[in-house]
Amino acid sequence: MNTENFGTFLDTPKLQPGITRFWFIRHALVEENARMKVYGAQDVPLCPDSLIAQKPMYEALAARLPQKAVWLVSPLSRTHHTAKAIQQAGYGSHALITEPGLIEQSMGEWHGTRHEELPGKLSLPSHLFWSLSATERPPGGESMMDVAARVATSLNILATQYTGREIIAVSHGGTIRAALAHALKIHVETALHFSIQNLSLTIIEHYPPAWRIVTVNELPGI
Repeated sequence: MNTENFGTFLDTPKLQPGITRFWFIRHALVEENARMKVYGAQDVPLCPDSLIAQKPMYEALAARLPQKAVWLVSPLSRTHHTAKAIQQAGYGSHALITEPGLIEQSMGEWHGTRHEELPGKLSLPSHLFWSLSATERPPGGESMMDVAARVATSLNILATQYTGREIIAVSHGGTIRAALAHALKIHVETALHFSIQNLSLTIIEHYPPAWRIVTVNELPGI
């Protein structure tokens, strides 16, 4: 394939085969008590009610995702359970590979802080669409700048490891925004303006040395 000029052949309804393609899915909604606090990289359970109510979304994802794909999850159980729910909704069973680099932002000592108490801990104004500024690093945790660097390194390694493959990555809102920042070569503070909803699909393709965005925050079945 000519890697100097891809022309317009990419802009068709059917995605081209043989492209290194990441299908990022944000995990399902977590349970209500967890949502009342800053949970970041804590391991919190999914909301059981939403697992039932959103069954059509899982079925739509199962039908939308490519077969013969590599399945990646973060070390947190909510991504494992989301992936299994999609597979059980019609995709079929497939091994899950844990990728540490795709974990959510660690909030360090601020894990478990109630949302209304967080502003009192910040040294910088929070981002309009995130709990804190991209440069704010919680004690013992990560800034979103740190996350962006971590995710960029992981994506580059994974793109080489799985060249030409379809890669389904069930991950997190912060991680997916960091992936978009890397792909678009923009500051992660800017990437935090993207809406990444639970169970949404974001597709990113790799054409060395460039990245291409196919869709962002696509809601299955809608």
